[in-house]
Amino acid sequence: MTVKIDMSNNCLIREMKALRNPSQVEGLSRFFKTGPGEYGEGDKFLGIKVPQTREVVRRCWKEMSFEQLEECLSSEYHEIRLAALLSLVEIFSHAKNNPELQSECIAFYLAHTDSINNWDLVDLSCYNLLGVWLLDKDRTLLYKLAREGKTIWEQRIGIVSTMTFIRHGELQDTFNIADILLHHPHDLIQKAVGWLLREAGKRDVGALEAFLEPRYKEMPRTMLRYAIEKFPEEKRQRYLRR
Repeated sequence: MTVKIDMSNNCLIREMKALRNPSQVEGLSRFFKTGPGEYGEGDKFLGIKVPQTREVVRRCWKEMSFEQLEECLSSEYHEIRLAALLSLVEIFSHAKNNPELQSECIAFYLAHTDSINNWDLVDLSCYNLLGVWLLDKDRTLLYKLAREGKTIWEQRIGIVSTMTFIRHGELQDTFNIADILLHHPHDLIQKAVGWLLREAGKRDVGALEAFLEPRYKEMPRTMLRYAIEKFPEEKRQRYLRR
C-alpha cells in the first residue's frame, strides 16, 4: 500500500500523517469509546500508538510555535492532538529558566481545554504542566476546575494534576479535590479520583485510611475499588463489605 506523504510545513502533522496505519484505527476507536453516545464520540484516529507519537515529538518539538501547536490541537485526529500536548510538555519542561515562556505554555494549555477531550490527552499532559507549574503557587485553579469544569475532562484535569504534588509528598490537595468529586456520576472521574487516592496512599496509607473511614460507605464502588487496590486482601474486603 502506498502512503501519501503530507507536505505540510507543520512537522508534527507531516510526520504523524506519514505514520498513518489504517489497520489500527478500528481497535483504537473502540478502545477510546468513539461510538454514538460514548465519551469519545466522533473522534478520529490515524492508527498510531503512543511510543511512535513520542518519537515524532522528540524530532519535532523544538521547531514548534504556539501557532503550529494550535493547528495541531484543532486537528480531527486524536494522535495529532496528543502530539501537540506532548510537545507543549517538552517546551515547558525545557524552559525551567524562562518563567515567562512557561507561563505562556500554561495559558495556552488552559485556553485549549476543549481540544483535550479524552482521558489519555488529560493524563499525559496535565500534571507535567499544571502540576509542575503550581508546585510553588496557589492551587485554587485546580479546585475551580474540579467544581466548575465545563466538561468531565476539565474536572479530570483538576484531580489528575495533583499527581505532581503527591510525588513531592504533598497529599492534602488530592484529598481535598477528591472530596469535591466524591459523588461524581461519571466512571472516568470515579476512576481518576480512586487512582489518585491510591497514589496518595502509597505515600501515606494512614492518611488515605483517615480520608476513607468517614466516606467509603458513600463513595461510588468504582472509586473505592481503585483507591484500595493496594490494600491487603482482608482490609480490602472490609471496605468492600460496607
